[in-house]
Amino acid sequence: MGQKIHPIGLRLGYIKDWSSSWFAKKKDFSRLVYEDLKLRRFVRERFSFAGIARVEIERARHKVKLIIYTAKPGIIIGRRGQEIDRLKEDLQKFTSQEIYVDIKEIKFPAFEAQLVAENVAFQLKRRVNFRRAMKKAISTTMENGGL
Repeated sequence: MGQKIHPIGLRLGYIKDWSSSWFAKKKDFSRLVYEDLKLRRFVRERFSFAGIARVEIERARHKVKLIIYTAKPGIIIGRRGQEIDRLKEDLQKFTSQEIYVDIKEIKFPAFEAQLVAENVAFQLKRRVNFRRAMKKAISTTMENGGL
């Protein structure tokens, strides 16, 4: 039998980067990891319909920078940036540090595995035939130039 390995752990440093980049002392480490988890969960739950592929967190001395990669940045930004300001205020409840939010648009959502999987799951919830959902996802990716 083959040994099971973690799909991201094997690739870290080579073709994938860490989802959080910061350094902490031993006594603060667990608190900051849990804080990262809470921040990611909150953003994903609040904007579950915005097509969020991943959330990266960078920490400096007293600053936390959230980089949200999304297919629909307009939903997160809102009218005249009101929604992003509300998001910053809500995220401030989870941490005592200053929060910056940066939103990056994903040009080709058909190439992001997370977004394709969410799309297929949404179709299955609507009781679409699973063969049709899978074939549609594959054909959409192939039409956009995927391998």
